[in-house]
Amino acid sequence: MLNYSIMKSEGILVLSPSAPLSKDDFVGLSADVDAYLSEHPRLQGVMVHAKGFPGWESFAGFTAHMHFVREHHKQVERIAVVTDSPLAGMAELLGKHFTSAEVRHFAFADDAKALEWLLAA
Repeated sequence: MLNYSIMKSEGILVLSPSAPLSKDDFVGLSADVDAYLSEHPRLQGVMVHAKGFPGWESFAGFTAHMHFVREHHKQVERIAVVTDSPLAGMAELLGKHFTSAEVRHFAFADDAKALEWLLAA
């Protein structure tokens, strides 16, 4: 399950996965992000805030995730990966190859620092 919100005045998308990601998680997310981007040139940042990475429910969930990234990565300035997961380093490295956004890792408890960094872009 993917909980999310868009801090509209700041242009920050906050993603909080709490269970394996499904294809349906990205349907609503894509619609809301597309609606925001129809009125704004870009997202200032994206914060992925999760104690650990829950993975994907199925291959369809994985492909929906990759499709979302492909369709939106050019409209994101910065990505903060806020987690204690050992996969954070890999996510940061992969992010640099699949997106033009600046990607930075923060410890799970440092969400305020991550938000500050996103807003400073």
